[in-house]
Amino acid sequence: MATNKNALIRYKVLDKCFRNTGRRYFINDLIAECNKVLSEIDPDFTGISRRQIFDDMLFMESAEGWSIDLGKFRDGKKVYYRYNDTSFSINNMPLNELEVTQLKAAIDILSQFKGMPQFEWIHEMVPKLQQGSISDEKKTIIDFDSNIYLKGIDRLGELYNAILYKKVLKVSYQPFEDENPYDVIIHPYYLKQYNNRWFLFGYNPEKEKYDWNLAIDRIVNVAEIKGKYEKNTEIDWSEYFEDIIGVTKPEKGKTEKIVLHFYGKTGKYIESKPLHGSQRANWLDKAVLEVSVEVMINYELERMILSYGESVKVIAPKRLSEQVKQRLILSTNNY
Repeated sequence: MATNKNALIRYKVLDKCFRNTGRRYFINDLIAECNKVLSEIDPDFTGISRRQIFDDMLFMESAEGWSIDLGKFRDGKKVYYRYNDTSFSINNMPLNELEVTQLKAAIDILSQFKGMPQFEWIHEMVPKLQQGSISDEKKTIIDFDSNIYLKGIDRLGELYNAILYKKVLKVSYQPFEDENPYDVIIHPYYLKQYNNRWFLFGYNPEKEKYDWNLAIDRIVNVAEIKGKYEKNTEIDWSEYFEDIIGVTKPEKGKTEKIVLHFYGKTGKYIESKPLHGSQRANWLDKAVLEVSVEVMINYELERMILSYGESVKVIAPKRLSEQVKQRLILSTNNY
């Protein structure tokens, strides 16, 4: 269990004890209550120390905590603890500086998921948290690989809601190779990101395909139309992409064993960052890493191999080796 989560649970347990007027909580009682709750959450929990409970109470009394007004009452030689105002609770207090800092860190991460409707509230929350914060300095310390300038990214929320509420869409779509867009009816099922691009998957009634996909940066317009939504009963999207690299699944495609040789530093890179979940790798010598993956041959696989240039060689299957070789020949003709 994470230490900060452990601490927050202890503070809530102590708060409950300090508000209880029907029982006197001595230090051993407070330890027992915390141990009881933490043990139920984490079977491997080994127990809390007296020192930790005293430190927790000091933190709760501090300005960094909740500035609680904690009474220490003697009962013979022992001391029990209770709020002087038992109507008080840390749950009713404004966020303290620690909580604000933790919340701002979480929001800083979530705010990078722009375009998704369930995260729109985050952008309204940020300025509120910045008011009266302990520091006006805005410093980003984590960044995700995303393209906020991607054409069509503003449609992500609209498409997400169409999937959620099972809406039939008429999409005006313009492929790279066509000058004019064309209309396609799609029953949307799934959104997938690959290589900083988003793709919409769904049922195309004209083609009778349940895994038709459209790149959202090529979508010109989206309109909801009337019609019965065709439920997806054929595809498990959690498994759909397991035997491909990227998003293109060849019709009647079959999984094949792809064998590649990576050279030098690129081999070390591929060893630490596998190409696919099925990857198997072994060093033939200090300079050559042999890698095999079980996937279908598709456009993205070829592009991925070509991206490593002279640092990779296709060993098998032969037809993939020839395809990559021809692309390299055509590439050199440009120079």
